[in-house]
Amino acid sequence: MFELTEPEKVGLSSDRLRRISEWMQQQVNTRRLPGVSVLVHRRGRTAFFDATGFRDVEAEKPVEEDTIFRIYSMTKPVTSVAAMMLFEEGRFQLDDPLAKFIPEFEKMQVWAGGTPEDPIFEPARELIRIRHLFTHTSGLTYGFMMATPVDALYRKHRIGFPGKGTLEEMTARLAQMPLLCNPGTEWNYGVSTDVLGRLVEVLSGQSLDRFFEERIFAPLGMKDTAFQVPEEKIERFSALYEPPEGEGRPVLPVDVDPSRVPSETKPGLKLLEPVVGNRFTRPAMPSGGGGLTSTTADYLRFCRMLMNKGELDGERLLGRKTVEFMTINHLPDNRDMAAMGQPRFSEAPYDGVGFGLGFSVVIDPAKSQALCSAGEYAWGGAASTGFWIDPAEEMIVILMTQLMPSSAYPLRRQLRSLTYQATID
Repeated sequence: MFELTEPEKVGLSSDRLRRISEWMQQQVNTRRLPGVSVLVHRRGRTAFFDATGFRDVEAEKPVEEDTIFRIYSMTKPVTSVAAMMLFEEGRFQLDDPLAKFIPEFEKMQVWAGGTPEDPIFEPARELIRIRHLFTHTSGLTYGFMMATPVDALYRKHRIGFPGKGTLEEMTARLAQMPLLCNPGTEWNYGVSTDVLGRLVEVLSGQSLDRFFEERIFAPLGMKDTAFQVPEEKIERFSALYEPPEGEGRPVLPVDVDPSRVPSETKPGLKLLEPVVGNRFTRPAMPSGGGGLTSTTADYLRFCRMLMNKGELDGERLLGRKTVEFMTINHLPDNRDMAAMGQPRFSEAPYDGVGFGLGFSVVIDPAKSQALCSAGEYAWGGAASTGFWIDPAEEMIVILMTQLMPSSAYPLRRQLRSLTYQATID
């Protein structure tokens, strides 16, 4: 499936790239991961692809080039692109109030204290602006975070995407919940991109899945990317696993006490979700924040479109200036996520890393303490998948696996070191 070029032709060392394969095999041998694939694409050509381990451990079915993975929050950049396509058509402005298009969000309350049983609210000081949805500064959260009383309210009222009913109905229910903070004041991961997906529906007059298929997937040739896995492709779908002491949550607390050696996740694998009988193999509410399944090949086409400033193989989804605008830091005063109240997320600290319109964006590589370039943009998924696009190095890297939570091991940071150490030009 992948046409590989000699790594040296694009400034990479074949010998040093083999370290990635060794690392991948080690993750499988030690039962940290069920299976894993990694792709490195540079200067328009794929220089490295490897896959090892199993997509279904119990059935001993290997990870292959066309394996279909749950990409969870790697859906968010797709939704952000969809929304910016409508932005280019003049359908909205980034500083427009969300309530202009979804009136239920006009009079929001903010959590001010108390308990989930006896909460204290106060009126929000500002309306949620559409830019707040892109940058996760809306004050919305996730129920599974298990971190605040607002999270608990989400769980109590079954606020989650996907969920029962339509995307319109779930969004209306969400608007009845308090915000975690005033819009624009903190970076907090949550259902903002799901609401952005609903906004795409409102502005386009199409369901989110139809918009994705007609406006993004079909033009880019992403033939295996969708909100469900059809019956004829089930054989290629991966099961989902967790560590033996996992609790089925996509995010686990990370020990950040600087005076202590952080605890390590115990290796081992436990089946969390089988290939069939889950929300990806039956009709479900389209979740713009985390609902897609995809392959490495499909997601590479999406990344190549972004690297090419909005165009791939003659199909242009976005203008050059739009992609450049999306991939700069949009947090207030050019602050990083740490300064916006998120010093660490999943397995990584976020010093030196800001947020654009749908992606994390590196501001200061030294401050981030990871091998990277200023201007690199990226994101990952709850099952430990990840990608990054480095315009300075003309590089795309994609990691696919199926282990939840993504905070279990520092996989994506390790892969950065292994990838960049292979550059020789």
